[in-house]
Amino acid sequence: MTATAASFETAIARSQSAVETLLDGLLPRVDGPEARVFEAMRYAALAGGKRFRPFLVCESARLFGVHSGSALRVAAAIECVHTYSLVHDDLPCMDDDDLRRGQPTVHRKFDEATAVLAGDALLTIAFEILADVGTHELGEIRIELVRRLAEAAGARGMVGGQMIDLASEGQALDMGAITRLQRLKTGALIAFSCEAGAVLGRAPEEHHHALHAYAHDMGLAYQIADDLLDVEGDANVVGKATGKDAEAGKATFVSILGVERARDQARILSDQAIQHLDLFDEKADLLREAARFVINRRN
Repeated sequence: MTATAASFETAIARSQSAVETLLDGLLPRVDGPEARVFEAMRYAALAGGKRFRPFLVCESARLFGVHSGSALRVAAAIECVHTYSLVHDDLPCMDDDDLRRGQPTVHRKFDEATAVLAGDALLTIAFEILADVGTHELGEIRIELVRRLAEAAGARGMVGGQMIDLASEGQALDMGAITRLQRLKTGALIAFSCEAGAVLGRAPEEHHHALHAYAHDMGLAYQIADDLLDVEGDANVVGKATGKDAEAGKATFVSILGVERARDQARILSDQAIQHLDLFDEKADLLREAARFVINRRN
């Protein structure tokens, strides 16, 4: 392992721990009849995972000298949105999965209605976190974060991509269509995560563009790696069922390109993502390593 790769492993572990500590405080245990939904929220949000999107928030913020407390709050917000999406994706009306991160999915652990409500609550608390003055002293910055996350998570972003994904089961998609689908479904939240630091740091437009381009290429590389894991991965390592895309008749990068061409395309996209960071010099080394990490991950 190179020194940069080792530093990346240390940095992502550090941000993971910090975000989980913050989430533990933001998602309290409560008494009363609503306690079950809080329990389900905590079960979903504190179940581990790479916390890759929070890491991207923290590292993009570090480029601009943003206070770590502000970055961590945005990181926690994006993790709440990501977790909500997983809870809802796992429902019987969506992907109908029994395992997530190596443990029963929320609707299996609790019930479907509780899973829906827990997902709803995780989504909404994300905006509560962003809107709080603790995230940034300037109201216009908080509003811009709320606006960007709403767009990334909604019908023009992740939700829109999920709708396309559901509607296209059993249909043949070309590369343009599958790229757009994944740019919305997966890439939109990754793009928000990468650009959040520039928003917090009131960075110039050139820096926003560079981070957006980085996120675009890395997000597609991330999804190709995900498609490869569904074909080649070990369910015990991946933490969820594999082979489900082919079973559902979903078009993926792998189904269109084949395994080897898909792997080559992921490497090309990772390299392109890294090139977009040239203007940040060595300050972006961990983000460069993140682009390498996404195509080599095993879960």
